[in-house]
Amino acid sequence: MVFRLFKIVSAVVLVMVSLNVSGQDLLARQAPIDRKLKVVDSIALLRQIKAEMAEYPAYGLYPEWSNAYAHTYKNVTIPDSFRIDLSEFCMPTTHTKITSKFGPRRRRMHNGIDVKVYIGDTIRSAFAGKVRIVKNEGRRKGYGKYIIIRHDNGLETVYGHLSKQLVNENQYVEAGEVIGLGGNTGRSTGSHLHFETRFLGQAINPAFMFDFVKQDIVADSYLYTRKGVRKNGKFVATAEYYKVRKGDSLSRISQRTGVPVKTLCKLNGISTKTTLRIGQILKCS
Repeated sequence: MVFRLFKIVSAVVLVMVSLNVSGQDLLARQAPIDRKLKVVDSIALLRQIKAEMAEYPAYGLYPEWSNAYAHTYKNVTIPDSFRIDLSEFCMPTTHTKITSKFGPRRRRMHNGIDVKVYIGDTIRSAFAGKVRIVKNEGRRKGYGKYIIIRHDNGLETVYGHLSKQLVNENQYVEAGEVIGLGGNTGRSTGSHLHFETRFLGQAINPAFMFDFVKQDIVADSYLYTRKGVRKNGKFVATAEYYKVRKGDSLSRISQRTGVPVKTLCKLNGISTKTTLRIGQILKCS
């Protein structure tokens, strides 16, 4: 009787040990599977994030997407400062000669730089992004054949006077991808690339970011700072330049820009008695 009871207890213990060992084996086998599933989930998440970034680049800055106009920005809030990542860049062209700099030019504001290229030269996207505009402003007008690309770092880059556009609107492009060929279309007196860098519609001198001579970026990032002053607790933006409008006076321009009249006179080599011309470009900083 005692012997039979001992056999029964031994059998029960053996079964419990076997179950415990089997459970441990199952857990051991499951662990690598769980790790693989986590890796798969991470890859899927990264793909989803990349897809969303490609569909809506810099969505947090630009709430709207439009193929209609080159420079139309509704419902955007320009931050006082914003750091723009430049690390994953590509020079738009291998040419190094700058034929026209950013700034006032013949009583007009030149919002980009002109790089000497020849008709048919390869033009590449400066960063990865989504093509927003592919248009032709016509013979002897504006940019001619041009492309605008919005990038996830917050910039929009403009490529003007092309002879041929090789991308379509709403197409995603990688940094360095060929987007067009150099040309002489639009308001142009010789073949060149007109290159602009804009942040929420605000033109930034590309030379602050790109060194075409060295074929490199100036730094890994660029800190955009909205110039301005605070009046009565409100931010009044100022710009590097101001274009004189009908009815403008130095005092009115001072109110609009937040720059004192004395400073405006000193920056532009004028006096308070100088007659301003409509369309005249004044330095503000």
